[in-house]
Order: sequence, then C-alpha cells, then structure tokens
Amino acid sequence: MAYNRLPPTLWRCAIPGFRLIQHTADTGFIAYGADMRELFANAARALFSIVTDVKTIRAAEKRTITAEAVDREALLVAWLNEFIFLFDSEQRLFSRFDVRAVSKTKVRAVVYGERAEPSRHPIKTGLKSATYHQLKITKGPKGYRARLILDV
Repeated sequence: MAYNRLPPTLWRCAIPGFRLIQHTADTGFIAYGADMRELFANAARALFSIVTDVKTIRAAEKRTITAEAVDREALLVAWLNEFIFLFDSEQRLFSRFDVRAVSKTKVRAVVYGERAEPSRHPIKTGLKSATYHQLKITKGPKGYRARLILDV
C-alpha cells in the first residue's frame, strides 16, 4: 500500500521523534535525535509505526540486534532492513529500542517486542526494504535528522 493511500491521521504520528512523509509510490519518514543513538531508535519506531500501531506492541521479549555497514547512511538502511527481515521471517514486532552504541559502521541495541498477533496488531502496510533513494543524515544545532524512503 502506498503512503499516499494511508489515512491522513498517519501522516503526523503522535509519537515524538519522527514524522511520516509522502512519497509517490512508497512511504518514508524523517527521524530526529539529539544523538545518533536516539536517531536510530526513532527511525526504528517510525518503521514499526508504518507497519502497525506501536502502542499495541508489548515489550514481552528482549533481543540484541547488531548491524554493520560501510558508513552511517548504509548503517541506517542495514539497521532498518534487519527489522523488516525479522518481521517477514519471524513475525516479530518491536516497540522499545535501547540503542547502546552507534559508530560510523556499527550499531548495537537491545530491543523489546513480541510476535505479531493479527487480532491485536492489524497490519497497516507491508514493507519490502529500506532504500537509499533520497537517503540523507544531517547534523544541525538541535541534533541529527535522517530522511529515509521505504519500499512498500
């Protein structure tokens, strides 16, 4: 389902730290963070808010997630694609992201969530992957900002 077909109420999410953006055939978000750890956590929250209502995801299970890449932009894509893989392969949803460390090439976090239950977690849209299209991470006076498009 394309972002422009999502209900307008999803365009501005009530969860601070990100906002969803419209893209022609896909969906995306702009995530914010005072530092890279907060930015990566908010990007993951944005991803799962596109998939389902994150308020319904319990922190019932704990898992350590790591991702590696050649630079920060590629690292953000790898980080998010790891979550898409876990959702596709194991039906895992996450709502809490304790990002322990982010370097230029590696991220490590402890994340909390549960297995998706269709009765409690209606899927808003499926995601194929995080993309490099229009990907940008910038640093400003209030912290970091990342713009990312997701293939639906």
